[in-house]
Amino acid sequence: MKIYDFDGRKNICGERLHEARCKLRITQSELAARLQCEGITIERDSISRIEIGTRFVTDYELMTLSKVLGVTVDWLLSNE
Repeated sequence: MKIYDFDGRKNICGERLHEARCKLRITQSELAARLQCEGITIERDSISRIEIGTRFVTDYELMTLSKVLGVTVDWLLSNE
């Protein structure tokens, strides 16, 4: 299996994820707990890895992240 990078990162939503989480003033652990309540099995270190771009994000994780953070998937994927 080939692992793909985009500009050295494994996702394009990490920076936006960090921005949205900080706006809500929640920790990575709190975000992981909220995602777990939505049925996504994820730990705090996985949130950290997403934010720094070293972990892939699946489509269902992206949809749940947008729901929990109160933003759209399009916003998470944009870099404007």
